[in-house]
Amino acid sequence: MILCCGEALIDMLPRKTEGGEAAFAPYPGGAVFNTAIALARLGQPTGMFTGLANDLFGDRLAAVLTANGVAHDMAARSDRPTTLAFVTLTDGQASYAFYDENTAGRMLAAADLPTSLDGVEALFFGGISLAVEPCAAAYEALCLQDPARRLIMIDPNIRPGFITDPDRYRARLARMLAVADVVKLSDEDLHWLEGDGAIPDLATKLLDEGPKLLLITQGAKGVTAYWPGGSLTVPAQMVEVVDTVGAGDTFNAGFLAGLAEAGQLTKSGVADVDPAVITAALELGVAAAAVTVTRAGANPPRRDQI
Repeated sequence: MILCCGEALIDMLPRKTEGGEAAFAPYPGGAVFNTAIALARLGQPTGMFTGLANDLFGDRLAAVLTANGVAHDMAARSDRPTTLAFVTLTDGQASYAFYDENTAGRMLAAADLPTSLDGVEALFFGGISLAVEPCAAAYEALCLQDPARRLIMIDPNIRPGFITDPDRYRARLARMLAVADVVKLSDEDLHWLEGDGAIPDLATKLLDEGPKLLLITQGAKGVTAYWPGGSLTVPAQMVEVVDTVGAGDTFNAGFLAGLAEAGQLTKSGVADVDPAVITAALELGVAAAAVTVTRAGANPPRRDQI
């Protein structure tokens, strides 16, 4: 099983009422939640560790996880509210305003960590949960708990406006990336972390800090995988974009599913790079994301839809 560790929240997506007024409609979401749903739809045994509220939104999140076959028995339930993320779209690109203080997801603590990870082959971390306390410390503790035992993938999905203590955030990411097998960043994420410079040079610098495989996405330009001594690029698919909500999250799921389908969802499978396996996994990620962007909101495809 792949255990996705991070936020589950409600995306308040912009809509129009029948009378033409601007409105927001609630949809289950969150970067890590989206990845979990996408993984399950791609046929992979998937679980989710997060903080879930006992309110109507938390019940809705749990119901969607169940309906898609994502196990959530490890989730920590509480009477705190659910995080809300209000989304605005500009030319299909999403920006967010988060309402996250004292929520079930935000207040997740180390005491809430799963007591056993039996049956878990890989851990996926990411999203805003790595930027805010105390949940960020809890996810870091889980990541560092036994990093030599199972594959770890991280997509920090950096949102600078959400980061109140950049130094602390960078230090946490450095500790987590040092034990990660796969790290996925957008080109903007890479520049935020490593500064100005050519992407191949910055990628080499980041690989020196610990990751075995680095995936850099560049929107319509596609994605490039870097590893010590090599790289390869898979182009994006040209489709009519409705919006980009959930695109990167779906790509992550497709890549992990591709590794699993090849029998390489292991630390050694990533460390001993087989370009053919990496190419196939990247292509599945790109193809899955291409379907998602043709749909409103985060609505990843099932395996037979790719």
